[in-house]
Amino acid sequence: MGADMESLAASYERCRQLHRRHGRTYYLATRLLPEWKRRHVHALYGFARYADEIVDGTGALPVTERARLLADWSAAFLSGLAGQQRDTGLAGQQRDAGPAGQQRDGDPVLSAVLHTIRVFDLDLEDFRKFLASMAMDLTISGYATYDDLLGYMEGSAAVIGTMMLPILEASDPAAAREPARQLGLAFQLTNFIRDVAVDLDLGRVYLPGADLARFGVTPEDLRAARVAGGLRGMGAVGDAIRELIAFEVGRAREHYARAAPGVTLLAPGSQACVRAAYHLYGQILDEVERLDHDVFAGRARVPRRRRLAVAVASVLTPAGVAVTGGPADGGRRRSLHA
Repeated sequence: MGADMESLAASYERCRQLHRRHGRTYYLATRLLPEWKRRHVHALYGFARYADEIVDGTGALPVTERARLLADWSAAFLSGLAGQQRDTGLAGQQRDAGPAGQQRDGDPVLSAVLHTIRVFDLDLEDFRKFLASMAMDLTISGYATYDDLLGYMEGSAAVIGTMMLPILEASDPAAAREPARQLGLAFQLTNFIRDVAVDLDLGRVYLPGADLARFGVTPEDLRAARVAGGLRGMGAVGDAIRELIAFEVGRAREHYARAAPGVTLLAPGSQACVRAAYHLYGQILDEVERLDHDVFAGRARVPRRRRLAVAVASVLTPAGVAVTGGPADGGRRRSLHA
């Protein structure tokens, strides 16, 4: 029993390290949770990040091999739910599973996430949807419409919100479900906007093809901006890309607006965390606008001093105070139906 507890504690610690290293914004927000809840949030982040690393962190491997690794890891996860042990197939692979990125036998995160699932009786369908979306990243490089992209984000983002709800606790879980989904969508679309250049390097364009066409932008235009290191000097093409990014920023703000009512439905001890994450991610959009929507000239980052100020303000805000201002109201907002 002692050895099992030590192994479980090590798994939670590995998830915390992954979260701290790769999820700086949400890691800061998570520190505002009651201590007993934090490790469970770290576990969910570690699960999601580890799957993402199989897809993108093993890029030197052929797609077929990465697909096999993801399938094996997914099978190990499902076997773990049934109380079985299964070789993940990752032993000996160079994986970014922790701060040192060293080789590991076995799996560094599954114990923690399986324990968290059991403690909170989390919906397993959310995890299946997430893994299905991760598999899509191996074969799909773009989406024709926003509805198509939403199909992907249902598994890659919306379900993260619903996974989190039992940990955060809600006074009315049914009422809190849709705002939680919307916040997951808002966060991911924010990432897609900020990381257009990074995703191009991975061979993907998450911005919908219909949106590109609406503003007269082609994937080749985006790649040219990536090569140029910014939109300056690109003339009308650069202006069109700025308009495209501004439109997507407005769309993300719509998701934040739909998420905002859910914050006060959470347990008082969870509200500061989600309030902080809401504003911190939303300020990434403000930074995109400050860059005049040139997401190729540099990565939009919220300065550390401002991040700390948001965290302090969130802690000092009494539970139950409605979320106002922030990403739902800021910037040069555009309607989804403009």
